[in-house]
Amino acid sequence: MTPQTETVVRLERLSVSFAGRGGGDAAGGGHHFRAVDDVTLDIRAGEVLGLVGESGSGKTSLAKALLRLYRPSAGRILFGDADLAGLGERALRPYRRDLQMVFQDPLSSFNPRQTVAQALAMPLRLHRICSGAEMSRTVDAALSRVGLSPAFRDRFPHELSGGQLQRVAIGRALTLSPRVLVADEAVSKLDVSVRAQILNLLKDVQESSALSILFITHDLHVARYLCHRIGVMYFGKLVELGPTEDIFTAPRHPYTQALLGTLNEEIAGAGDGETATAPPSVTGCRYASRCPYAEPACGGAQPALDPVTAGHAVACYRWRELADA
Repeated sequence: MTPQTETVVRLERLSVSFAGRGGGDAAGGGHHFRAVDDVTLDIRAGEVLGLVGESGSGKTSLAKALLRLYRPSAGRILFGDADLAGLGERALRPYRRDLQMVFQDPLSSFNPRQTVAQALAMPLRLHRICSGAEMSRTVDAALSRVGLSPAFRDRFPHELSGGQLQRVAIGRALTLSPRVLVADEAVSKLDVSVRAQILNLLKDVQESSALSILFITHDLHVARYLCHRIGVMYFGKLVELGPTEDIFTAPRHPYTQALLGTLNEEIAGAGDGETATAPPSVTGCRYASRCPYAEPACGGAQPALDPVTAGHAVACYRWRELADA
């Protein structure tokens, strides 16, 4: 299914800061650090938008801010007529069912004392989606939708395999008919054969329901298979954004090119030492300290996203001359 041009949710100059220093998605200095720094990004109806980048790039922090699990320190989260960034918990409640998440570790996202049926029924009950009489039928339909039989309804999380449990997690999110699903490394803990099954499930669900998915991954092969567009993040900044095939066949940012050079590696581990101990300067290009093409001007101010072609943009001062080289 070809994504529509309608924007479902738009992040405008979004920043997420944390007190303290070091670790996590750190991307700054002083007495606080910016895990996400001035990111503008839209998610369109019926698309899978991928976010890639090594550990510490801010992908998960951005996703949790979008879901308002983190409160942004600056910027806007535009969803329909509302700016979610400034809303309190009570005002956010009507929007919760439209923005759902599937986590990396399915086992830790379930109450071990609840059966599968109870886990699937809880969001239906909280959001008053259906009555008690309809609950059992709705739970069975949710299981069927993700390729599981009703026989799983009375099992506990520890009795399911990782792939089965991730199917239940997806089913639980889909019971609310969300408009946006955030999948944060949703297949990274699964075996390769099971990973393919879950990816195909997500692809089928997205195409059949025109669901918008924000897909966070370290695996570039997975991103290429599933995503319509890809955003590349580095130390809290969005450094490149474009259609998937443009990113893979004509990457413009030196960091994107470096990531694509590690296709047979696990990029989560690339650069972890620098992430933890030496965050780059926030005054210039974040990648300048590692970039083989950096010039003195790269340290002056952070480059803005510059259009390359329709829908493809890059934050690099030298991308034109490097493309012509």
